[in-house]
Parts: sequence; structure tokens; C-alpha cells
Amino acid sequence: MDHRSIVDAAFTAWAAGEGYISSLFADDMTWEIVGRSAASRRYPDAAAFIDDVLVPFGRRFSSRDPFRPVRVRALYADGDTVIVVWDGRGTTIAGTEYANTYAWFLRMRDGKVVDGVAFYDSIAFDELWTGVDPVDAAPVAR
Repeated sequence: MDHRSIVDAAFTAWAAGEGYISSLFADDMTWEIVGRSAASRRYPDAAAFIDDVLVPFGRRFSSRDPFRPVRVRALYADGDTVIVVWDGRGTTIAGTEYANTYAWFLRMRDGKVVDGVAFYDSIAFDELWTGVDPVDAAPVAR
């Protein structure tokens, strides 16, 4: 399966609640969140990105309506690079809606992301990050 198809299948499964995007990550993946949001920086590996961002992010959402992709606006592939522009939304544990648009630039190797760069609305993200405390006891799948 080519890189574009692999990423497309992962987003489709994630949107349907049948998988997690982290299944695409190589253990040695690096991830950069560009900008000045609370989570913006370069993460040295998949574990750091998952532990520092994805787990606390996921704990901010209701299990009835977790954050998921709702629309892939564009999906491009060129060689080992896949670009995904997508909209995501979910209902927070505070009962508010969080919606954001993301642009992810993914460098792939052997069907896994080895380097990711993410762009998104940092104001919306920071409102979620500082306005909704994560539920420590909530199980969040990796």
C-alpha cells in the first residue's frame, strides 16, 4: 500500500472510532507543532508526543463525543511526504465544542510517520488546553 493510502486508511479508521492516529507513528518519530501554542515545540519521539500532547488532549473530551476528524479537506502525496489538511471536532468534558483545522506534513518510512509537522489555530487550541482540565482517571488509548 502506498503512503497516501496508508494515511487515508488511518484517518478513515480514526474518524469512525475504529483506530487511533498514533498507529501511524514510528517509535523514533519526531513531531513539531509550529507556532506559539501551549504545545508548540519539537517532540523527540512518538512517546513524548503521545504522553505530552495526545493523552492530555484526549482526556479533555467526552467519551460519548471524542475528538475525531470530521472532514479531510485535502490529502496529497509526493514521494515519502504526505500532506493532510483536515477538520476535527469533539465535545469536551466541560460540555463545550472544540473544532479546529489542521495541516499535517508527514514524512513516511516503511508505512510509518518518521517526521511530522503540524499547523493549527493556536488560539482555539490554547482555549481548550487552558480552559478544560484533563480528567486524570479517564482512560485514553494510545
